[in-house]
Amino acid sequence: MIHTVKPGETLNQISRDYRTPLSEITRANPGINPNVIYPGQSIVIPGLPSPDTIPYHIEVSISNRWLKLFYNNKLQKQYPIAVGRILYETPIGDFIIINKAPNPGGPFGTMWMSLSKEHYGIHGTNDPSSIGQAVSRGCIRMYNRDVEELASIVPIGTLVSIRP
Repeated sequence: MIHTVKPGETLNQISRDYRTPLSEITRANPGINPNVIYPGQSIVIPGLPSPDTIPYHIEVSISNRWLKLFYNNKLQKQYPIAVGRILYETPIGDFIIINKAPNPGGPFGTMWMSLSKEHYGIHGTNDPSSIGQAVSRGCIRMYNRDVEELASIVPIGTLVSIRP
């Protein structure tokens, strides 16, 4: 998979966002200077498929509080969600699902899917009354049955576009 460097990013942060050791990223990008990267630069992230090869993609609307699943650009399903509250906004941008963890425990419900932004994911909840609200610490919350269904459908590498 190819990551395009955004303003202010460092290779260390990219490594953390993708949960990929810095040594693996530098090995996959011979000639890169880890201390000098620039916006627009392409960085190979080893071990992850390109989102272009996956027929699924996810669109999230923070203001409408929904998550839409598309297959070959055709809407398959829409789910209600909870989003980040003030001071803990849900990040805007394009990310990918980099891993899945069933039964993560605590407030994360029955499924966790990490996004390619450190500390953020799509997960279930132990508080179903929160769905439809702006109450999370920036993550996207779903009903447990919905996030389990979504996780069973989409593969690692699926594009997640989050918009205001």
